Amino acid sequence: MKYLIAGLGNIGAEYANTRHNIGFMVLDALAGASNIAFSDARYGAVAELRHKGRTFVLLKPSTYMNLSGKAVRYWMQEERIPIEKLLVVLDDIALPTGKLRLRASGSDGGHNGLKNIDQMLGSNQYARLRIGVGNEFAKGHQIDHVLGQFTSDEQQLIQPQIKRATDAVLCFGLQGVARTMNLYNQK
Repeated sequence: MKYLIAGLGNIGAEYANTRHNIGFMVLDALAGASNIAFSDARYGAVAELRHKGRTFVLLKPSTYMNLSGKAVRYWMQEERIPIEKLLVVLDDIALPTGKLRLRASGSDGGHNGLKNIDQMLGSNQYARLRIGVGNEFAKGHQIDHVLGQFTSDEQQLIQPQIKRATDAVLCFGLQGVARTMNLYNQK
């Protein structure tokens, strides 16, 4: 069985380690722990991870956050992966820093990356793993917050959750979205 795991973020050194790039960070951690490397490919960096009879196609779109759907749609078609085998990993300002929330489907919640994926796929019926980056910012400074670096206190909350998110990604492929939600969504 084959799965597409799309970690959302923005390419370029100026965006590395920003809150908006948490999807890239999770995929980098998963690839690093599995001793695999990303290769530049059409619309993104791609790596293939084989784990317990499953194939996970890891995608870090190079289309920038607001056009993530172009890369996701292309790789779903290229690898012949159905929408129920898609998992998108992204940041969420509505969740406290480090909190994980997996959903089988849902709204874009104002997230431009998800909005574009919904638009390009013509559906929001795919799994998404949201990782909280908090909302401690002044009114009108949302962009500065998500494009800002994690503070040292936030890093202490985020690092163990990145590992937890990589475990959730593998569980999604092995046990399905419902079981993974039960195990990894925090009360």
